[in-house]
Amino acid sequence: MNINLTGKIALVTGSNAGIGRAAAMALAANGAKVGVNCLRNVEQVEETVAAIRKAGGEAVLVQADVTELTQIDRLVTEVEQALGGTVDILVNNAGHLVQRLANAEMTEELYSRIMDVNLKSTVFMCKRVLAGMKAKGGGRIINMTSVAAHNGGGPGSSIYAASKAAVLTYSKGLAKEVAGDGITVNLVSPGFIGNTMFHATFTTDEARKATVNGIPLKREGTPEDVAGAVLYLASDLASYLTGETIEINGGMLMR
Repeated sequence: MNINLTGKIALVTGSNAGIGRAAAMALAANGAKVGVNCLRNVEQVEETVAAIRKAGGEAVLVQADVTELTQIDRLVTEVEQALGGTVDILVNNAGHLVQRLANAEMTEELYSRIMDVNLKSTVFMCKRVLAGMKAKGGGRIINMTSVAAHNGGGPGSSIYAASKAAVLTYSKGLAKEVAGDGITVNLVSPGFIGNTMFHATFTTDEARKATVNGIPLKREGTPEDVAGAVLYLASDLASYLTGETIEINGGMLMR
């Protein structure tokens, strides 16, 4: 069975690097027209767009802050206008730990930033594309949770873990709500994925080595490992799968 997304329009938030970039590249390589997005590091997303176009694909870049509702609306509108139709595949990849901080020191401002970038962005990106998907009679929504949603995360990341757990539970509820419209809602849950800004920013070399030593497959994951699951969930191969989570962690957490 082949994956053929020709004629489909995909939108991947936070696709300037790492998992988002790999997902955008995989979707484009299999025929989708792809909207890529970032808040900062525009030059990185320009490289992604250039690589997709060089390979014969179609892509458009829209810079937007997906924690702001007006910018979410603009993002989707510009992608749909540029690519000639409504979004068929939404990948809510934008997210961030923001900062490691113990709960005893947590501020309301940091709490809101973490919840906004992880949960609020997911909720309102989903809301924005639903009407178009319903009108077409179907669609694919793929949300990003984390192994932290199951185990509480590392030091100073309990609010991040809680936000990702909220994304997981929200996605199950949404999956039930829109199943009758032919829309599936599933999740990808990465474990320790290397070559990402997350670990480059928040994980020491010592912690990285200790974590990898505890992974049954004895390696850190790659963005392409996660992109493969995204591609599957975006395709007809996953047409009877909704409200589910694919764990991509090399066996470090088995459920």
